[in-house]
Amino acid sequence: MHEEYLRPTEFIDSESPAVQSFAKEAVQGARTDVEKAIKLYYAVRDGIYYDPYRIETTREAFKASVILGKGYGYCVAKAIVLAAACRAQGIACRLHFADVRNHLTTERLKKIMQTDIFTYHGYNDLFLEGRWIKVTPTFNSSLCERFKVKSLDFDGLNDAVFHPFDMEGRRHMEYIADHGSFADVPYEKIIEVFTDFVDVAIAQASATEAGAFEREAEAERKLKS
Repeated sequence: MHEEYLRPTEFIDSESPAVQSFAKEAVQGARTDVEKAIKLYYAVRDGIYYDPYRIETTREAFKASVILGKGYGYCVAKAIVLAAACRAQGIACRLHFADVRNHLTTERLKKIMQTDIFTYHGYNDLFLEGRWIKVTPTFNSSLCERFKVKSLDFDGLNDAVFHPFDMEGRRHMEYIADHGSFADVPYEKIIEVFTDFVDVAIAQASATEAGAFEREAEAERKLKS
């Protein structure tokens, strides 16, 4: 019934040695699919660094094995890795996309994108205990600390999507459009959406060093406190 969400694909290359090794190491000690899914979620959330600046648009760059090799990626990249890792462990997982308004982005990122709306934000649907559960492995815990946003935890039973407010009561993430679920990356559609700003973003951010987004978040938080 869910075979298409268990198979490897061009981008979700769950059969690759890199993905197989990552998933096997992450689930050590887990006995059930729920326990495995929890471990895989945290391995991707905190093991793949969130970086919205260094986005490559080649087909190769959207493969899970390639993203793992780099160790960083934006929301779609991290969702791709989680989907591949889950499938490598026999857990049905699909990609889900939505447009979101992120009220806690940095000023530099808003300037580059010229909007606070993130189109085709990527997350996952995991099939556990007979039902689909939504999970969002995007923001690593250290970044959440900088933004004063509670880290998004996953218990294997309930949806784990962005909280609408941060720890200080400010609006955080707002879902404004749902594009549905996919067995593989809708690469052409994502690139089409990117065309409005991606050339500018790449030109301005291609030389950005690792960790810049997190440092910006910390600096802006201090200015506001």
